[in-house]
Amino acid sequence: MEDQNKDLGTQGKEDTLKGKVQQAAGKVQSNVGHALGNNEMEAKGDAKQVGGTVQSTVGNAEQGIDNALNPDKKDSTNPRP
Repeated sequence: MEDQNKDLGTQGKEDTLKGKVQQAAGKVQSNVGHALGNNEMEAKGDAKQVGGTVQSTVGNAEQGIDNALNPDKKDSTNPRP
């Protein structure tokens, strides 16, 4: 229930990061599966990469929506001069 208190920009940043981590983990799993000749492991890694890509894309969209709705809001992690 903690996610309900986050603004869209913060949630978007978290989703983008989680998606990128999932993509990396999927790539490792896929490569290990390929090296071992384990098609099931490779396929699961590929699927994890796709899931990570989707989550990262959603996170970027959330951030874009937040920026569009709040154009004057300053990003505390990347302040404007």
